Amino acid sequence: MARNAGSISIKKGDQVKVIAGKDKGVTGSVIEVISEQNRIIVEGVNRVKRHTKAGQAGGGSTGGIITSEAPIHISNVMLLVDGKGGKTTTRIGFRRDEVTKSRPDGSTYSAHRSVRIAKKTGKEI
Repeated sequence: MARNAGSISIKKGDQVKVIAGKDKGVTGSVIEVISEQNRIIVEGVNRVKRHTKAGQAGGGSTGGIITSEAPIHISNVMLLVDGKGGKTTTRIGFRRDEVTKSRPDGSTYSAHRSVRIAKKTGKEI
């Protein structure tokens, strides 16, 4: 079990760049986040081949070699954001913004909302 489970700041659909490992330098979109293991699956990164048998008793699937993405550790990627001169990598920070919410009876109250920000640009992600 991961020690900091649930503290992953990269979300599904984010554009990331691999900064370590055999696919270093490759960019892709996050397909899935596995927060229990601090791992993510990135499109086109860490491709593995799996050999499968043909389905038994009319399963309908044919055997063969299937290529798919395997999970990589969250520490091996950095978030890509728009910056000066195109896409650039950045760390992720959080900022608490004050917002006004309304209750079902029509009254309003003040609350805080946490937003992700890019450390390099200071802009909201």
